[in-house]
Amino acid sequence: MSPENIGILMLFGLLIFFMIIRIPIAFSLGLSAVVTATYLNIPYFNLYQRMAVGLRSFTFMSVPFFIIMAQIMTDGQITERLMKLCNILVGRIRGGTAIVNVLVSMLFGGISGSSSADVSSIGAMIIPAMVEEGYDPGYSVAVTVTSSVQGVIIPPSQNMIYYAVAASSGLSISRLFITGYIPGILLGISLMIPTVLIAYKKKYPVSEKKSFRENLQVIKEAFLGLGAIVVIIGGIVGGVCSATEAAGIAAVYALFITFCIYRNMTIKKFINGIYGCLQSLATVMAIIATSSAFSYVLSYLRVPQKLTTFLISLTSDKAILMLLIIVLLLILGCFMDMGILIILLTPILYPVATNIGYDPYHFGIILILGLGIGLCTPPVGTSLFLGCTIAKMPIEKVIKDFLPFYLAMIILLLILTFFPILSTWLPSVLKV
Repeated sequence: MSPENIGILMLFGLLIFFMIIRIPIAFSLGLSAVVTATYLNIPYFNLYQRMAVGLRSFTFMSVPFFIIMAQIMTDGQITERLMKLCNILVGRIRGGTAIVNVLVSMLFGGISGSSSADVSSIGAMIIPAMVEEGYDPGYSVAVTVTSSVQGVIIPPSQNMIYYAVAASSGLSISRLFITGYIPGILLGISLMIPTVLIAYKKKYPVSEKKSFRENLQVIKEAFLGLGAIVVIIGGIVGGVCSATEAAGIAAVYALFITFCIYRNMTIKKFINGIYGCLQSLATVMAIIATSSAFSYVLSYLRVPQKLTTFLISLTSDKAILMLLIIVLLLILGCFMDMGILIILLTPILYPVATNIGYDPYHFGIILILGLGIGLCTPPVGTSLFLGCTIAKMPIEKVIKDFLPFYLAMIILLLILTFFPILSTWLPSVLKV
């Protein structure tokens, strides 16, 4: 066996071994890269340099701002106001609260960019409310958890930033963000279909009608919160600022309205929120740094080129190759955290996809949605566990209720894969 093949086995074997014995993923990536580099006589300086370069990325600088903005808006009760706004729009439809659940996830996804944040904030309020109104607990959890996947596609999405950084090919985060809007909206619509069908079949309730004055007040308050989305979209599309600068402006805007307009943000709340953000950010930074070293060793071993050659040797059909990649994404998404998989798989699969003619931004949507479905699937599904914890139900009792929603997401993933115009049309029109 050649030294290169031994190096590949060593790199992935050590990574799997370290994760099995519960070493944190950042350390697992770093250790496996260092040990393999030692075997291959790669200078350690090369690894340290790549780690530093990974953290110096201007694109990556937007992550802390988006995390802080989402935390401020969660603490400032923006979620509750969004729920009331969505209730005005669709509450009078049968199963209206469930549709509100999907819509508010769509709006909150455009603020938080995180599926877990979506389930934690929205689920804590809406799952108990739905159960109290007469919805089945399993249905309530399924709608909440699957609709939270919109947060990984609808900008600002932290996962898109990870993809752009991991691709290491100068992708525009602004263009990637704009690429996510139509697929994100389509995901919301695709989830509403089983939501409404099941609601009519089981005769779920209709929300109470509110007075015109109450509705007007709700709209006024909610639109102030949605201003953060306007700042991000307007700034990027209008060419006023980059995605990173828009993130910083939106974070300041969120702080202003929660402190000065809503007046429900306190200094203590803000400090505690920042402290929680720092913990999340430190974890992300460690993973980004060590994954950069891991990716360098991957490139040195020519893993992407070898995988491309192997897949093309199986079949030259572009559609079948992409189906194989989708199956791989769906399987791996069941067993590992999404952010880590994006960082690990992008350097490997990105060259494969671009070599067979896929637009890099279009492929980003396929990769992120494919892995996003894994957030709702056992045994590791982070959002699934959060939803079940909130509802105080074991996974085995709710998983059956997820099946129609899984089907809807997978069908949409296939449609987006084979109809690229759904992803590429908007950024081409806006010329981002």
